[in-house]
Order: sequence, then C-alpha cells, then structure tokens
Amino acid sequence: MAEAGLPPSDRVPSIAERMNGLTPTRRHRLIVGTVGLALFFDMFEIFMSGVLGAVLTQQFDLTRTQTSAVLASVFVGMFIGVLVTGRLADRFGRRRVMLGAVAVYTVFSAVGAMSPDASMVIGARFLAGLGIGPVLPLADSYLSDMLPARYRGRYTAWAYTVGFVGVPTVGLMARWVVPLSPLGLDGWRWLFLIGSVGGLLVLSLRRTLLESPRWLASLGRTAEAEAALRELGGAPKSAASPPTEESAAGASQHAEPGAGRALATGEAVRALLRSPVYRRRVGMMTVFHLLQAFGGYGFGTMAPLVLAAKGYSIVHSLLFSAVTFLGYPLGSLLSLPLIERVERKYLIVGAALAMAASGVLFGSADSELTVVLAGLCYTAVSNVFSNSYHVYQAEIFPTALRVTAVSWTYSLSRITTAAMPFLLVPVLDDFGSGVLFTLVAVTLGIIALDIGLLGPATTGRALEAVNESLAAFHPAAGAPGGRRRAKSTTGRSPGDEEGRHSSENGVDAMKSP
Repeated sequence: MAEAGLPPSDRVPSIAERMNGLTPTRRHRLIVGTVGLALFFDMFEIFMSGVLGAVLTQQFDLTRTQTSAVLASVFVGMFIGVLVTGRLADRFGRRRVMLGAVAVYTVFSAVGAMSPDASMVIGARFLAGLGIGPVLPLADSYLSDMLPARYRGRYTAWAYTVGFVGVPTVGLMARWVVPLSPLGLDGWRWLFLIGSVGGLLVLSLRRTLLESPRWLASLGRTAEAEAALRELGGAPKSAASPPTEESAAGASQHAEPGAGRALATGEAVRALLRSPVYRRRVGMMTVFHLLQAFGGYGFGTMAPLVLAAKGYSIVHSLLFSAVTFLGYPLGSLLSLPLIERVERKYLIVGAALAMAASGVLFGSADSELTVVLAGLCYTAVSNVFSNSYHVYQAEIFPTALRVTAVSWTYSLSRITTAAMPFLLVPVLDDFGSGVLFTLVAVTLGIIALDIGLLGPATTGRALEAVNESLAAFHPAAGAPGGRRRAKSTTGRSPGDEEGRHSSENGVDAMKSP
C-alpha cells in the first residue's frame, strides 16, 4: 500500500500491473488450451444428461418423476460442488482445486458407466456433479486472474470455444453409439467412459497450469508470485518498466485484504456485504443465475424431450440435437470478434433477447427445417451470451474473493437447473413446447433488464480498476484509518465510476479497446 501514493514514474509496478502489461506468451496459450480441454469434457458431461434423458427412460422404463431425478441429480451435485470449492479455491489456490474437481468427475463418471440400475445412475451422476460443477466458475476466475486486461475476453472465449465443441460431440457420439453395443457394453455406458478418459487426459496436462500470480500476491506470497510471473514471460521486478498514468489508475487497489492469509468464510461474507458496490453486484448476479439456467441449460436439457414430444423417434431426436448443438461452438466462434469490441454487458443483453426470440420459434415450429434452423440459431446466440457472462462474472469481484463470489452466485444456477426438469417437464407435457419456450423467453427478458440496468462496464479495463479494494471494508486488510472508502488515483472509487464508464462504453461500444 505504501507505494500506491507515489508518482507513476517512481513507483515499482505491482504484480497485477506487470501481468496487464504482458502480451500473451506461449505459456498463456498452453494454459488457455489446457483449460479449454477441461471445459470440453466438462461440457460433455453436463450436456450428456439431456442427451441421455430419453435413452435412459427407455432403458430402465422410468416414470416421469424418475426421469426428472436422473436429469436433476448431476445438477444437485454441481450445486454442492460449486458452493464448497469456491471458498477452497480462494484459500488453497485455483489450480489445485480445479484439478481436484476434474479428478472427482473422472472417477464417478467411470462408476456411472458400471451402474446396474437407475438408482446407481442417479447416485453416480450426483457424485460426478460434485466435480463437474466447479470447473466452469474455477476456469472463469483462473483465466481472469492469468490474462492481460486487453486480451482477457478473447482468450477466455477461445477456451470456451474449445469447450463448447464438447456439446455437439456428445450429441454425435450419442447418435452413433446409443443404437450399438460396442464390445457388448450398452452405448450410453460408453459415453460415461469417454467423459472419464477425458478427465484423465486433462490431469495428465496438469504441469502446463501455473498458480495465479495475482492470487499468490494477494496472500503475500510474493516470491512464489514473482516465480509464476516469470514463467508467464513477465520481467523481474527490478527490470520492470514504471507504470503509465493509465495503468496506475487502480494502483491503490492492488493490495488485497488479509495479505499473508486467506480470509475465513465469515470474513469473506462480511467483506463483500459491507461494500455497497459488491452488494449490488452480488444481488445482480443472484438474479442472473437464478434465471439464466432456464435459457442456457434449459434448451440443452429439454430439446431432446421437446423433439420427442413433437413425435420424433429417439434416434431422430438425438440427430436433431446433435445438429442444433453445432450452434454451441459456432456461436462461441461468433463471440470472438465481438467480445473485446462491444461492451460485455451489452453483449449479454442483446444475446439474451435474441435467445428469447429464437426459443419461441423453436417451441412453435412444426417442420423439420424450422426446428433445426431455430435450434441452431438459439444455440449459436446462446454461446455469445455464455462466453460474455463467463468472462464478465469473474471481472466484477476482487482477487481475494473472486472464486468465492463467482461460485456462490453461480451455484444458484445449479439449483434452478436441478429444479428445472421438475418445473419444465410438466409444462411440456400439459401445455406444449410453445408455452414452455414462452416462459423461457420471459426469464431471458428479466436477465436483460438486470444486467443492462445494474452491471458495470468491464471491457478492456484492468481488474483492479473495475473493482474497489476490500481493505476499506475489512479490518484484517490493515487499511490505515479503519473503514475508509478506497479510491483509485483518479480520485474516484470503482463504484463511483461505474455509471461514467457505462455511459462512455455505451457511446464507444463498437470501438476496439
């Protein structure tokens, strides 16, 4: 903190400033590729539930309630896994906890493949969910920590583009293996085994992942942070160039609370809720995640059942799902030229409204061509939406509590996704797909209002400029003068600047950062 008040020409740049000044190196790209592979198999596992819903219903002669339980079990596990691992990652490290999560779903996906009945499938999917759930919020926070500000959105979108290839892959694999029994093993069991082998592949690449220098620095582990930064391609502290006026704008916020130790859970909650800025952001993301599952995972989980309800066979339903699921990586690719040029909050808003329109069309479609085109459009736009919010949610919370805040709010989407089959399957059965997707459209409209009205601008900005220091709201931070509202060197706190930056980015939304 002592250096934050010095003129930029005299002050040694912080770890965060030096990370923001980097041009992505080969190590950055290896990290993004490995995380992308982890996301690939995580998406494979998540969307497997929707793809296999109709198959397992026929295999085990399930009732509607049992089908809902099979679909929901993995999401209940995901909720618990996300809730627990958020705190673990802020206390023990992003890398270690993310690899642990991959190991959990690797083991229990293999167990699911050996299940003799529906009850064991439900149990195995629940336990696999404990590992599946944390991977996405951990990846969001880890990449946000590791990437320079100007490249954060695009490189994270590349990781998710690799990840979303897993969605059509599971659809195509299901279309291919479900009607067969390779080596005498039911086709659906092979899908579980593929997910487990994928987890082993990710674990074999664990040495490409570094621990976050930002996180290490937030705990006062400076030597380790410097070593990790050197491996990323950063200059040693003594050789680093002085920061510019622009990069120093958030300098007073680089020191995080509890330097030298991680905050306990109670301290973390108090630190977040004492800040008006973070209270607003937590509230905004709470509403967002309670509803976004209906628009995002709702389509992936319900589409095969909707197609079956329209009279298509299981094989045709899986084929249509596989084709429309191609929209996931295509939409992710579509986000690449947009995510650093258009303010991310407005990408989320626009994509949510486009999803609402194409979803209603999908639900009311009565021809094969319209079903496929509407489904493809929905999934493509939904991944502009998904990439944008995955980057966005990790940008708006401070390093010391980034995974905690992201995971706690994100976990709510796992609860609504777990409840979704029990809510939406009866709507589909009783009222049809048109009403089902009209309800989904309403939730997406609320999301657009939530982010559009309450969200801060983040595109191209350093994390330390987007977020205010928790030192002013937590005594353990050692902030001089007690609970004093921290300000950047511009003289404004990030909370004061949110409206100004949102206004500026609204005008300049189409300019490159």
